[in-house]
Amino acid sequence: MGKTELCSVYKGFLDCICLCRPRSSSEAAGDDGRDTESGHLIYKSGDVLEDRYEIINTLGEGTFGKVVQCSDLSRGGGRIALKIIRNLEKYRQAAKLEINVLEKIGTSDPDNRHHCVQMLDWFNHCGHMCICFELLSLSTFDFLKANNFLPYSINQIRHMARQICHAVGFLHDNKLTHTDLKPENILFVNSDYSLIYNAEKKCNERRINDTTVRLVDFGSATFDHEHHSTVISTRHYRAPEVVLELGWSHPCDVWSIGCILFEYYQGFTLYQTHDNKEHLAMMERVQGAVPQRMIQRSRKQKYFQRGRLDWNEYSKAGRYVKAKCKPLREYLLSRGTEHQQLFHLLERMLEYEPSARISLSSTLGHPFVLPPHPPGRSHAWRHSCDMNR
Repeated sequence: MGKTELCSVYKGFLDCICLCRPRSSSEAAGDDGRDTESGHLIYKSGDVLEDRYEIINTLGEGTFGKVVQCSDLSRGGGRIALKIIRNLEKYRQAAKLEINVLEKIGTSDPDNRHHCVQMLDWFNHCGHMCICFELLSLSTFDFLKANNFLPYSINQIRHMARQICHAVGFLHDNKLTHTDLKPENILFVNSDYSLIYNAEKKCNERRINDTTVRLVDFGSATFDHEHHSTVISTRHYRAPEVVLELGWSHPCDVWSIGCILFEYYQGFTLYQTHDNKEHLAMMERVQGAVPQRMIQRSRKQKYFQRGRLDWNEYSKAGRYVKAKCKPLREYLLSRGTEHQQLFHLLERMLEYEPSARISLSSTLGHPFVLPPHPPGRSHAWRHSCDMNR
């Protein structure tokens, strides 16, 4: 893997919890002068932390801190990823919350069977919380970007969907909601690929050799009993109950997964917007009108008039939405059974009402997510799809 690709691998670990109070340069610098004014640790290749972790290079940088590749000298020089949190109290506290989640995951999954990234160690180095992870590869977004946004194949999507649903279902079973699911936070274990010629696109494309993935970035994960922030999730993957401030729980993760699987299938984001009302207009274009019960309960009445979304489809924004979005089934690339199965699943994941949205335990039994089944079961599935339309 080239240096450019390595530098983008771990940006999924670096999404921050945005807290506002800046620190003075003297407060950030620390007593030993090892920090920059913004609280990042100053280091160079060859530095050794805790007499154990030798820094090789930087993998990524974000508001929360930096991720470096290290050689673990106590384990024969094996490579790990080390997340170095900025030396600021707000980020230290956020890191402690993430460590708590990661310890819960490790305790509940000691054999690493549930497709969540493993925390190997953590420590405080001169005021910097440091978290050690298994070394992974490119995110599913970065691979898509490097492949000129050519979508993944249906079988690759099936395999990734099974793992993602398994991982997030495991979180839900442990009373956790991830709250920031997106392609950047799903990393390949190995992103080696083969070059093949795409006759339809008349270009070479990268075909990943192994679609084994890990779920990462638990910095915003929330236990059921904890305070639930009003706004969660990266915009494009944000569920309608969050936009409408109706409260949220595990189903908001399911919505995000639906948006992710669509992106894998098409190569572009389903909801490309940065505005709440425009986001709702896009949802209505794709899935029909927002249910009245959700509108009546919403704290965002300013988006509605007489029980309907206050939206002018002939305005500039309205024309943008009409050009960018269409009813979900019109995005089908094939009438083949596997494509139909995927879109039936997407319809269930993108239900407006959280209570009507498919659970991840049910998703794991859906025909699209199941491994290919023996002949004779497809007719029953088609009948159930017809009944659910």
